[in-house]
Amino acid sequence: MKLWNKLTAFVTALTICAGTAGAVTLNTRAADDCNDDWLHAVGSRLYDQDGNEVWLTGANWFGFNCGENCVHYLWSVDVDDALSSIADHGINVLRIPISTELLYSWMNGTPNPVSSVQANNDPAYTINPDFCDASGELKDSMAIFDVIMQKCKTYGLKVILDVHSPTAHNSGHNYNLWYYHPDAGSSDTMAIMPDGTEVTSEMWMDTLVWIAEKYSNDDTIIAYDLKNEPHGKGQEGAAAAKWDGSTDENNWPYAAKTCADKMQKVNPNALIFIEGVEQQVRNDSFTWGQPDSKTNPPYYPGWWGGQFRGVRQYPVTLEATGTSKIVYSPHDYGPSVYAQTWFDKDFTRQTLLDDYWYDTWAFINEEEIGPLFIGEWGGHMDGAENQKWMTLLRDYMIDKHINHTFWCLNTNSGDTGGLWTAMGFSPATGSTIEWDEDKYGLMEESLWQTDSGKYIGLDHARPLGLNGTGISVSEFYASGESSNLDAGGKTDPVPVETTEPQETTEEPTETTQPPTYAPTAAVYGDVNEDGQVGIADVLRLNLSLLTGEELSENAAINADVDLDNKPTAADALNILKFAVKIITELPVK
Repeated sequence: MKLWNKLTAFVTALTICAGTAGAVTLNTRAADDCNDDWLHAVGSRLYDQDGNEVWLTGANWFGFNCGENCVHYLWSVDVDDALSSIADHGINVLRIPISTELLYSWMNGTPNPVSSVQANNDPAYTINPDFCDASGELKDSMAIFDVIMQKCKTYGLKVILDVHSPTAHNSGHNYNLWYYHPDAGSSDTMAIMPDGTEVTSEMWMDTLVWIAEKYSNDDTIIAYDLKNEPHGKGQEGAAAAKWDGSTDENNWPYAAKTCADKMQKVNPNALIFIEGVEQQVRNDSFTWGQPDSKTNPPYYPGWWGGQFRGVRQYPVTLEATGTSKIVYSPHDYGPSVYAQTWFDKDFTRQTLLDDYWYDTWAFINEEEIGPLFIGEWGGHMDGAENQKWMTLLRDYMIDKHINHTFWCLNTNSGDTGGLWTAMGFSPATGSTIEWDEDKYGLMEESLWQTDSGKYIGLDHARPLGLNGTGISVSEFYASGESSNLDAGGKTDPVPVETTEPQETTEEPTETTQPPTYAPTAAVYGDVNEDGQVGIADVLRLNLSLLTGEELSENAAINADVDLDNKPTAADALNILKFAVKIITELPVK
């Protein structure tokens, strides 16, 4: 096993990059452009392209949704220092809020400017130099976003892009809908751009399709959260987000499906995150829009974006991929954000499940309807009820393999506070990033990590972070070690589902094991005979070459990709190049 671990660490640390004139270089610090980290859903779980279960565990970093048009605190620290600290602390995915207004400016080729960012490419005082062009001028918001996405690759970080508000507004999340409606609450400025342009449903969809296509061949952004916290109370009628079977403009699952179907035509690989609404009609004797009642309330309550009761009758199924790319994403908070009725007692996990969690969102996971991603949870460390709630939810997410991102890194979230407590930069010492150790300590237990304490990233070629506290997902699954996913148990890989609809006239047969793969002809590159070609085949061939362990007849034929009648190290390199898409055909001719 030690030899296998060393071999795995060597192979998976290599990122193969195409050089000029067909040259190939091996660079352990290069960005991962292999485009092999897309995920898919089976039941309540998420899997990578090899059928291995993954766990998205991270944090939110807001600012691109705000008037500054960039993640906050880059006015105080260098982005590389921030991303390095984030990854080294075990966060494997960032949920980054953005506004439709900002995406619209990018799509139209007139990116809004960035404010409150410190950038200088003067060698005497270098901070965020990559945010400056050759003349030293600050780049625009789209160029800076692209720089940040490229840097995420270096640190093994993945991103979920969250449309947080219609316009670039620091309180834009308060707006009910994803488009302008004259009665949708809050200020009209939250859905009308400074030049008077109203954010429409079409604009919201068009911008999401545009950014999904822009990043369709880049697996840094692995998912799109279509709209943060659609909400509004039932009595607001058409001015509030609802969940039913209609085609009304304010019907959130209809809008989400329509948008996602368009996105999948240009980017079929990314996951689609769908949040809930705030309220749901209790039964068919009530109608959306009728007045509320204290004696006979017509609506079930919920957190903004947290109500999913409608999924039972009206689940979201996409035209191209069914439910294999759908992730339902509730938000959940404790009593320090708002004193909900389910906190009125000495609450426990069971009372929270009985009074709110199960019927509102937890049933989706428990009944294998789909994966859950708690996009926002967190709050102040009060040493009392809110901290108790955070601990209960954290432990439930660990026990039930629920994906999540903590709200938030930023210190300037008024109702929750942040994981960071102080930020600063000086030419002498560089960036200073201080973490709230107590809050991070509570959250840290819910980060995906091995039994030996290594944080597990979602990238197959890049380890998470640079200081050795993290590993790649390939390294983890090749190591044989367990993790805190499912309380330390490892799951067997599941076959990767095809994205093409399959028609059959035969009745499906149940099986507890995947069918044995038995090729009748050479399947070049498939050394482990599992029907796929990937990094695992490189490892299998190299292990055979190092130990002298004989391959089966089929495996030896499959391994001989240069057709010289014997498996060699040259074959292993060619299989690796094929797996990361440097070459497109095997055998090598």
